[in-house]
Amino acid sequence: MRVAVVVYDGVFDSGLSAILDVLSNANALGGQIHESSPTWNVTLVGPTPQVRTGAGLLVAPEPLGVADGADLLVVPALGESDPSALLDHVGGDVSLPVRELITRARRRGTPIASACAGTFLLAEAGVLDGLRATTTWWLSPAFRNRYPKVHLDHSRMVIACEGITTAGAAFGHVDLALAIVRAGSPALADLVARYLVVDERPSQAAYTIPSTLAQSDPTVAAFEVWTREHLTRPISIPEAAKAIGVSERTLQRAVRRTVGTSPIRFVQDLRIEHASHLLRTSGLSLETISRKVGYEHPNTLRVLLRERTGKTTSALRGSK
Repeated sequence: MRVAVVVYDGVFDSGLSAILDVLSNANALGGQIHESSPTWNVTLVGPTPQVRTGAGLLVAPEPLGVADGADLLVVPALGESDPSALLDHVGGDVSLPVRELITRARRRGTPIASACAGTFLLAEAGVLDGLRATTTWWLSPAFRNRYPKVHLDHSRMVIACEGITTAGAAFGHVDLALAIVRAGSPALADLVARYLVVDERPSQAAYTIPSTLAQSDPTVAAFEVWTREHLTRPISIPEAAKAIGVSERTLQRAVRRTVGTSPIRFVQDLRIEHASHLLRTSGLSLETISRKVGYEHPNTLRVLLRERTGKTTSALRGSK
């Protein structure tokens, strides 16, 4: 497979190197599995003869036009943590050559892959409209606001939809690269993961910080504060809306727009977050913790913890 990896000024160094390292290891380890192993011929392409990465390293790529003959286009993330600066970059003239490359690839039917903030470039180019995609969880409010036509699921680590594969936060580039290898050989992907000591991470949910997402909208921020103050008892969404001075419908819309879930689901996320903290930092019984986060029956909490974090209560206690 001919893979074109896009590099541009400010590209996220770890994301770029993760993709290159995983594919390089896949090529090196292919001979160890008992099947016809695929290989990946990787070429770096960029808008200028020399680009400077986010960490200041210089890279000399091939011209972007070389990517027109690739079997797969990979777009690593920009090394930018500020949402406003990120949006200025992806919507500005500086990224136009990369966006045009993405558009051309999509029109040709070339598969495209990206991770973290790189998915903003895909969305800005319009190739994600109507599709399911993911991005780094803490950038999801800005993503939803900018690209309402994209069906965003920030809880997933990797999503493949109609020829476009997207992955989650920062080191989700590793998961993205393994997904590329897995598409050619599941056995080889497993072997590479074992050599690189990469655990399976199907979801970003365990890493999401609800309060960080809530700060993107004043209504959701107020709802979060009110909910935390009433976490030990059943939460009434109409009561919460009244308490923070908005209609229930306004609250529903604000939470959906900002967090991508319902208010009830957001309340569950806050309860799971606090329960996980108590399991890691205290010796309280599961029954006591359940009551502290508003659940009468500990089994309800046990099931939700496993569903949202992927870990048992015992494993969470052991992660102090």
